Amino acid sequence: MASPVSPIPAAVATRRAVFKTASKATAVLAAAALTLTACSTGPVSSADAGAGNQAASSQFPVTIKNVFGETTIEKKPERVVTISWVNDDVAIALGVVPVGVPKNDWGGNDKASTPWKDAALEKLGAGFGTDKAPVQFSETDGVNFTEIAKLNPDVILGAYSGLTEEDYKKLSEIAPVVAQPELAYGTSWQDSATIIGKALGKEAEATKLVSDTEATIKEKVSKYPQLEGKTYIYGNLEPAKSDGVNVYTANDNRPRFLSSLGMKLAPIVEEKSKGSKEFFLAWSAEKANELDSDIFVTWVPDAATTDSIKADPLLGQIPAIKKGALVADPDNTLTLAISASSPLSLPWSLDAFLPQLGKAADAAAK
Repeated sequence: MASPVSPIPAAVATRRAVFKTASKATAVLAAAALTLTACSTGPVSSADAGAGNQAASSQFPVTIKNVFGETTIEKKPERVVTISWVNDDVAIALGVVPVGVPKNDWGGNDKASTPWKDAALEKLGAGFGTDKAPVQFSETDGVNFTEIAKLNPDVILGAYSGLTEEDYKKLSEIAPVVAQPELAYGTSWQDSATIIGKALGKEAEATKLVSDTEATIKEKVSKYPQLEGKTYIYGNLEPAKSDGVNVYTANDNRPRFLSSLGMKLAPIVEEKSKGSKEFFLAWSAEKANELDSDIFVTWVPDAATTDSIKADPLLGQIPAIKKGALVADPDNTLTLAISASSPLSLPWSLDAFLPQLGKAADAAAK
């Protein structure tokens, strides 16, 4: 799938619709195709049957606005297909097993999935490898119209996506499409949950999902008081490239996540974000020393790259790096969890990511 400066670093170059991968290296990994039997979408347990389903059905039809207009869903969807990142996580977190989901070609495991998605599907009795699991399709070359059409969906979820108007129109010929409300890959995970909850007739559940996830984040971050008020820049540093600096704007979910931890986006990025509809800024390596913040966060392909960043005559002049307050994580799955933030991925990421931030905050305070 196309990718913007990468919610998901490395692989995302293919997703310029979405992110320009954090490593631009575009190592879009071609995972072996998994052909799994499609199952009817909907809660797997019987808890949502009966009165619950009747209540949900009474909410329809619903009309959801998007950047291209609006979409009306006439009745409660039974066969749900998701595109891009995040949307499948949200549906699954709401107890709905899609009939089809994209493979996680970057940052995924040997199932072309993620630990948090696997755990949630297994709880619903629909883990990959079982007959109730979603069918997986590749998005490395963009929206997979052919495979989506084969799944005969009632709705296509893309609240967090970089759909073009052409994509939207083509998908709408297959089924109603829930597209991004405004900016490509700019939908917060909270808004994605709310929008998808409405589309699936699960608005109350979506509200609770958001509040529970925010409570989990708040509880975990309370153990790291040194993060409060620290300024940060979340970017992508590539010492091997002459133009190897990208900085994520306030429109991107990575900075939004750090801000939710009580940290503050660096003033220089805050200022550059005003009026911007981009999720990243290209930054000259010659001006790297102007990227002033307490902490700098980036993705790296390996530990050796971290050393190269620190030793680089230009990147090494970034104030946070000079102070030892660089968070450079080589774990693609962890980077994916934060880049493509969802109610499933964020709780999974906290125990690994918060200690790294805490260590950097301590260094910044010296």
